Amino acid sequence: MEENTSFSKILRAFRLKKALSQEELAFRSNLDRTYISMLERGRHQPTLPTLFALAKALDIKPSAIVQLMEIEEARQAELSEDG
Repeated sequence: MEENTSFSKILRAFRLKKALSQEELAFRSNLDRTYISMLERGRHQPTLPTLFALAKALDIKPSAIVQLMEIEEARQAELSEDG
């Protein structure tokens, strides 16, 4: 069962924007490729050290990821209220 979370959407979007494969992102962040896949599918949520490692590998600030997660969560809440 896949659960697409705000983090998973954001991680995948940043990875694709940087034109990185899951393997390359895994290498740059010192994580396993299968773990990157699970994060992108919403099967796992990152720890803070993982969030920082991914942000560094993607050349973005960890706070940028968190801000985008807040925006996505608010958008999802708004959609569920309207529906």
